[in-house]
Amino acid sequence: MYSEKSHSLEGRIVSISKPHVRAIVRGKARVKYEFGAKLSVSLVDGLAEVDRLSWEAYNECQDLKGQIGAYRKRYGYYPEVVCADKIHRTRENLQYCQEYGIRLSGPKLGRPFKESQKNKAILRERRSIEREDERTRIAVEGKFGEGKRRYSLDRIGMKLRATSESAIMLVFLVMNLMVLYRRKARAFFVLLIDTLFEMVRRALRKRIW
Repeated sequence: MYSEKSHSLEGRIVSISKPHVRAIVRGKARVKYEFGAKLSVSLVDGLAEVDRLSWEAYNECQDLKGQIGAYRKRYGYYPEVVCADKIHRTRENLQYCQEYGIRLSGPKLGRPFKESQKNKAILRERRSIEREDERTRIAVEGKFGEGKRRYSLDRIGMKLRATSESAIMLVFLVMNLMVLYRRKARAFFVLLIDTLFEMVRRALRKRIW
């Protein structure tokens, strides 16, 4: 930096104890920079899948094709709808989704249609679909919030790169296990209540108390 008369340096170390950590520009009002791993996560039926983990800043729109391909590999077919952030709505990604019959959430590129009597009903239906897609997409943001609030995802204390990545992956593993546990527990209690009601119904029929 001194010899090149520069105020920035690519790959600069910001932590002596964690030399793999980089400053990631976020541009938020509260914090301009964040320090830690950057993740690309997909959510299917409540279960989170970490598709990419990097300590360097990158553009998330590059991951969409890989995430759709991973979905195809896991389930044997392409998804009908992908609810993603606006940053993923590039022409390349839209064309890719169109080729495989996938609807990518969000408004169309270009100028919005001017509302008139002819297209009023169509635009209303389209806005309703966009709101529903956004509610679905927010669930991914909720996973990050859950990981930070309940599983210390924002306080990874390991020093090495490998152990830090293992700790991050374990957080998502535990969150997925808790989703499966809650489903099993809910199904068990529903079955238990149904069984008790059936026993009471049979007892009333026989008039045995």
